[in-house]
Amino acid sequence: MSLRPIAVHDQDEFLERVRDSVDLHHPWMSLPATPQEFKAYLERFDDPRSSEGLLVCVRETGAIAGMVNINSIIRGRLQGASLGYAAFAPTAGQGYMTEGLGLVLRHAFEELRLHRLEAQIQPGNDASLKLVRRLGFRYEGYSPGLLFIDGEWRDHERWAITSTMVDGLSYEPHPSLPAR
Repeated sequence: MSLRPIAVHDQDEFLERVRDSVDLHHPWMSLPATPQEFKAYLERFDDPRSSEGLLVCVRETGAIAGMVNINSIIRGRLQGASLGYAAFAPTAGQGYMTEGLGLVLRHAFEELRLHRLEAQIQPGNDASLKLVRRLGFRYEGYSPGLLFIDGEWRDHERWAITSTMVDGLSYEPHPSLPAR
């Protein structure tokens, strides 16, 4: 697997993967489904200091297998962000997102120098819950009506991982972390 930033030239393949994955994603998430929505989606990542959009790609072919957003990057005392992610059909269930999200953790902790990442997951989204457990996230709580998805406010479980929970990292604090 490889990671790369999402870009304008990914529009056609990305939208095709979204169309192919409607049943896989419903009701857990809604992704851009039109060129206009894709353009607006890309604009979210114009400032890499606040968010990044990454694609998980099959190394041998370059095909998009999934996506991961590092959202709401907060510096200072938190040094954290929120993750959003999705596998795409037809490669879902083949371990690509486990490897890809593992690469994202390394990127976030070693290159972005974040300390904490959170994932909010709807109860019943068993594939996503298994994924974060496999990667060592810990359960931190339950939030009723946390996110507006598919036309309604949905409950979510909160899961998190910190740089200290991942073995083998070469982690240095970000310069914006206060000394005390």
